[in-house]
Amino acid sequence: MTTQPEALRLADQLGVRYSGFPSCDEAAAELRRLHAVNKELLEALIHIGFAAMDITCERKTIRDAARATIAKAERQA
Repeated sequence: MTTQPEALRLADQLGVRYSGFPSCDEAAAELRRLHAVNKELLEALIHIGFAAMDITCERKTIRDAARATIAKAERQA
């Protein structure tokens, strides 16, 4: 059984209880968006961490992955 992340649970509650209220709909959408960004950042950090442990991986590859992820998060902020 998988537990739903708190941000998504709260977004669902907003959508059910306060559907039709523009500010609540926007808040629910923002919670979902931020959850997706956080998930991508975590996945990238995990990838970077594994790449850093691989002695054959070039530093440039790690740096480029980190920079790309940061840039994407900044565009969405």
